[in-house]
Amino acid sequence: MKFILAKKLEMTQVYRPDGTVVPVTLVQAGPCVVTQVKTAEENGVSAVQIGFLPAKKLNQPAAGHLKDLPSLVELRDFRVDAATELKRGDSIEASVFEPGDLIHVSGVSKGKGFQGVVKRHGFHGHPTSHGHKDQTRMPGSIGAGGPQHVFKGRRMAGRMGNERVTVQKLQVVEVRDGGILAIKGAVPGARNTVLEIVSA
Repeated sequence: MKFILAKKLEMTQVYRPDGTVVPVTLVQAGPCVVTQVKTAEENGVSAVQIGFLPAKKLNQPAAGHLKDLPSLVELRDFRVDAATELKRGDSIEASVFEPGDLIHVSGVSKGKGFQGVVKRHGFHGHPTSHGHKDQTRMPGSIGAGGPQHVFKGRRMAGRMGNERVTVQKLQVVEVRDGGILAIKGAVPGARNTVLEIVSA
């Protein structure tokens, strides 16, 4: 299994040799440093913790955890098989991926604030005629009078976005110099969002 942390840069497009245009997202993948290798016996889980992006200043617990390693601000765990070859201090570069690889990309989506049911859930609203004056984008009834309360999970207005999203089976189109990956399609989050990339 291949994995890395990346920073979202921008969207653009590339031309394939046959002339077709492919929309891609450019991300700065790595370099990442292995900061801890967790085992099922010691930690209860087989995982590798990697760090990304230089930190200006660390608090004391983080500085102790990263002793003899570079100061890194983003630390994330990735589940791996028990028999992993990675060791503390190893570096992970973008070159672990190749053009054509399928990947899953996870990140925090853009926050859109408090939104109504039309934008948040795709309700079509009410007809704008025959006595519906101010009801065009209203949610309508929210249940019968029987249970005397609103059931959990009812689709209503509320906070939208700013949650963890995974986009699956995206394709790596190019691996450029400087650790930049060109990923087909869109990935979650605004610019400079930290993304987790895992081989599909």
